[in-house]
Amino acid sequence: MRVLVAYASKYGATEGIAQRIGETLRGRELEVKVAKCSDVAEVSGYDAYVVGSAAYEFNWRKEARKLVEHNTDQLAAHPVWLFSSGPLGTEKVDKEGKDVLQGAEPKQFKQYADLLHPRGTQVFRGAYDHDKVHGADRIIAWMPGIRDAMPQGDFREWDVIDTWAMSIADALGAPAGGR
Repeated sequence: MRVLVAYASKYGATEGIAQRIGETLRGRELEVKVAKCSDVAEVSGYDAYVVGSAAYEFNWRKEARKLVEHNTDQLAAHPVWLFSSGPLGTEKVDKEGKDVLQGAEPKQFKQYADLLHPRGTQVFRGAYDHDKVHGADRIIAWMPGIRDAMPQGDFREWDVIDTWAMSIADALGAPAGGR
């Protein structure tokens, strides 16, 4: 079974998640290609798809949206899973008592639900290194209060990512084993 794991990442955290998903699926004897959404010229030839993106202001990056929107029919004809990354820190709930990961769902999860009928969606925590921020983001990151409000560090929960990827492998009927 061939699986495409396509991702859109701005600073590398989402790429790391996609690579880990691909590694976990390969450990379950699936044939996996992990690629940037912008590098995927053709989506045919795969039996399943995992598409993910970093989310900014509740939206996936443009290259992930374009991949899905230009290939909706092909993706919808196969099992699809969607993921997003972004929330920083370790808090489980926000100030209002709402689940942080649920509150960080990108608009595309709802928008693509009827188009793709994904088998699953997942928000993962991200990573942030203030010194790696560039371009216009750097200007915003230096605004008073912003730098202090954005916790630095790698908050990705690898065990959660592995468990989710294993559930995809299970759904695809991959042999037991791996991580």
